[in-house]
Amino acid sequence: MTKAFSKLTSKAQTTVPRQVRQALELKPGDALVYEIDGTRVSLSKLASADAAHLRALQASLSEWETPEDAGAFDDL
Repeated sequence: MTKAFSKLTSKAQTTVPRQVRQALELKPGDALVYEIDGTRVSLSKLASADAAHLRALQASLSEWETPEDAGAFDDL
């Protein structure tokens, strides 16, 4: 098993190490999936079909983007 390391910035950002980008064949704009199991997290590339489904779903939820809705759901 190969390990790769990166640091978290004060803005909670990190650079995906080259070895990880190569292993997942990542390109700019690719979406990532984090699978969380307790204190272990696995990272994978979001499949194109999944990304297309999420974009279509997001477009259908625009009626919930009003300031009134934001105020009503802010504390949930």
